[in-house]
Amino acid sequence: MWLNPEEVLLKNALKLWVTEKSNEFFLLQRRRGHGDTGGKFTGLLVGALDSVLDSNARVTPFRILLQMPGSQVSWTIACGAAVGEMNRHWDWLVQNLLHSLSVFENKEDVASFVKGKVKGLIAEEVRGRQAAQEEEPEKFREALLKFELCFGLPSSEKLVTTYSCCCWKGRVPRQGWLYLSINHMAFYSFLLGKEVKFVIPWAEVTRLERVSTGLMTDMVRVMTRRCQLDFSMFLSLDEAFGVIGQLADIALRRLLDSEGLELDRVLQQSSNITKRVLEEQALRTYVLALFRLPRGERLQEVALCSVWTPHARCHTTGTLFTTDSYLCFASRDEGHCSLLIPLSEVISIEKAESTSLLPNPVIVSVRSKKAFQLIELQDRDSLVDGLTSRLRALQWKHSMFRSKKSLVYYSNTTNFLCHWCYRLIYCKRLWEDHFPEYGRGVHMFRTEKIQKLVAMGIPESLRGELWMTFSDASSELASHPGYYSGLVTESMGQSSLATEEIERDLHRSLPDHPAFQNVKGIAALRRVLTAYAHRNPKIGYCQSMNILASVLLLYTKEEEAFSLLVAVCERMLPDYFNRRVIGAQVDQSVFEELIRDRLPELAEHIPDLSPLSSISLSWFLTLFLSVLPFRSAVCVVDCFFFHGIKAIFQLGLAVLDANATALCASADDSQALMILTGFLDQVKYDEDPSPPTPHPSQSGEEEGRPPVKQHTLITDLIADSYEKFGDLTVRQIEKLRCRHRIQVLQAHEDTTKENALRVVTPDVSLSPENLADVYDLFKTEHFINLYWGDGGTTLALQHHDPGRPYVEQYRVDRVQFKSLYMLLVPWLCGFHTDTVAHRTFTLLDQDRDSLITFREFAGWLDTLYFEELNEKVRLLYRLHIPPALTESEDDPSPLKSPQLSTTRPLHVELPNGEMRDFQEQLKQMLKDLAKEKEKDVEQPVPPMNQCCLCPPS
Repeated sequence: MWLNPEEVLLKNALKLWVTEKSNEFFLLQRRRGHGDTGGKFTGLLVGALDSVLDSNARVTPFRILLQMPGSQVSWTIACGAAVGEMNRHWDWLVQNLLHSLSVFENKEDVASFVKGKVKGLIAEEVRGRQAAQEEEPEKFREALLKFELCFGLPSSEKLVTTYSCCCWKGRVPRQGWLYLSINHMAFYSFLLGKEVKFVIPWAEVTRLERVSTGLMTDMVRVMTRRCQLDFSMFLSLDEAFGVIGQLADIALRRLLDSEGLELDRVLQQSSNITKRVLEEQALRTYVLALFRLPRGERLQEVALCSVWTPHARCHTTGTLFTTDSYLCFASRDEGHCSLLIPLSEVISIEKAESTSLLPNPVIVSVRSKKAFQLIELQDRDSLVDGLTSRLRALQWKHSMFRSKKSLVYYSNTTNFLCHWCYRLIYCKRLWEDHFPEYGRGVHMFRTEKIQKLVAMGIPESLRGELWMTFSDASSELASHPGYYSGLVTESMGQSSLATEEIERDLHRSLPDHPAFQNVKGIAALRRVLTAYAHRNPKIGYCQSMNILASVLLLYTKEEEAFSLLVAVCERMLPDYFNRRVIGAQVDQSVFEELIRDRLPELAEHIPDLSPLSSISLSWFLTLFLSVLPFRSAVCVVDCFFFHGIKAIFQLGLAVLDANATALCASADDSQALMILTGFLDQVKYDEDPSPPTPHPSQSGEEEGRPPVKQHTLITDLIADSYEKFGDLTVRQIEKLRCRHRIQVLQAHEDTTKENALRVVTPDVSLSPENLADVYDLFKTEHFINLYWGDGGTTLALQHHDPGRPYVEQYRVDRVQFKSLYMLLVPWLCGFHTDTVAHRTFTLLDQDRDSLITFREFAGWLDTLYFEELNEKVRLLYRLHIPPALTESEDDPSPLKSPQLSTTRPLHVELPNGEMRDFQEQLKQMLKDLAKEKEKDVEQPVPPMNQCCLCPPS
């Protein structure tokens, strides 16, 4: 394939490459060790080196170089793994370019000409690949040409898809085409001789909604900080709304929250994003959330099939999802039946003989001597081949892990279990009867029956085991023996901000529980939290992690508690435990919409739901552990490990529904808080012993005492949440998260802007309105470089760091500053403008990191427009001396004269021949300016002699 020309040194390449073909300007080379039949030692060594390298680091065996006669520097212009492809590239160069190059006299012109041709070939290939990836390549190619012609965006702005629709302007619809690209949405309409077109960056989108109006039943509403746009008459509105939401979400996360896409490798390169990729990514997100899989898992195959379910004595129809390390099955109705099989538990995957009753069967055998039968698989052969190859690779990897010496960490901490008197003997018997029929372990059938058992409360003796099973922390723990003990050893004795926060919160974790009133319990908690902070320094330690880890330690061993903590923080509650708590805020925004949808009467009485959202934040962060009595809260954790975050949404809605009447009558937010707090305090795990029944003559009502308050059972509350809100699905939650993440990220941006302006305003004379416009322009220029900058996505993202102070989160480089300079500077310097812009950037870049902040930029602009003349002259003078002026500056302009060279004394020659220092001359100029200014000031009239006006006596 053709490559963007990259410079290489021939003298360093001769030992690793063999030249196959050559002429005056081009070389076709083969990597040593590829295709050698003689078995020379050098070739064998290079071939062995290439074979053991990681796939990302391997070098393709063939390449074509552009060389200049007499030069050691060449450029790689093509590479490939097949000799046929490289021969075709070579023939094209010989037939189309070689004869044309002889007319050039300058070597640099030859190199520029060839590089331009190669880049043109790459652009044509990219355009062809884009079209080939679509279902209708010719139509997409035509739409791509119209997109480039109509909107004038750079060729690197990749078009994803188009939709025919109407854009409403008031009551007037404009039929046209909506173009959705990586960084923008654009609309074009030409009707009755009138043209309408506009381009909106995804970074400006603040909200997406589906609305109904009197004119149209269903519309897509796109809101920005400056306008509101309505689109309707889509052929498939659901599809269009989903793609718009995905592209806006991806763009904002890439620009404003780069950490969120750390594991989404496909989305990191914008050139990979197509409509098909977006559909696959949406399905992948759903599967990861449904089965609570690690975020790094890639979706491999999706196939309709049926699984034999022994408990139902029939085959259950559904969908099979395979990932890098898991085999997952979900029935047609979400929650009816599901199955999760880690490949680490699989022994074999075999194809059985196909019959009319069992078409295309596959048998999956696991270590617990059980087998699962899948039938009606359409593409059975390729599915089994893919699973088998990944299974072999995983088994080899695990064998390498197990061959290493395991550093087992022996903890003196016991598994703290409280000896409560409760009615779980019957419940435990139900579980023991359940296991033989539905399976035990991570690959058990998860059905509605097990959901009812979980709602009743898991027995204490089984709680730790089932938490490990439902979260699949057990297979992760088995796959990495000794991992936790190694982290504990590495983190011992280290001091950081995270360890200081951990020490501060250790004794606040369940302080009333006897397990954490002694040294052993506190030490175990310290080790778990410190090991996790060492494992994931980006999260480190966040408040509420101590409460969660404490509860996990009560029911599991120390190493198991650590594995559960990893599962919760990184898979089940993604983006919850970090500095900005983006994930929790997104779910609070989703919770508000669910309240409006599921509890309309409450939403009608309380239009502003943000106070309720702030109250419920702790419910999500601590899984109700901080607001419910301990025994009741542990039952909520049971449901969370089985259902995921859906259980917390359902229970939150049930709590609000149970208190809806009281909340509607509440006078203010504090009273609403008291209502909910009082209700949750009274949620009990079991019925308290009934008090003695008083005599009628001694009833509380007759004596004026309040009646005994009835308690709510946690099992009843959970059952109520299932009954009323059980139709809430993981797919619905993920779609809502995608939309509401846009609002949360933009709210953070508004806060950043407000604080940046608040910090900068006292230091400048710009009006608040103008300063806000300058900030928007500064930020837009930063984004433009992220869209199409030469540095690429990875380099550009380093410019935006939400962890920095507000005025330093957005920074621009030299090229971006030059663009802003040309737009905003009040006076240009003609031929010398580039030189002055270059020196100004060097002067402002005080920390020499080749980036300037908004504070530095605003201060410079304020000097140009509002400072006194002497300050402007001072700024101009500083542009002609170091550090603005450097010896490395390649400037042919007269601005860099011998008199201004840094190697000579700075002086000026006066007309009378006198030599005077530049600083003395500048001081004299400022004095002269001050005198001229004083002449223009009206002098006060001297007071008249009053005595002269008096009459003679």
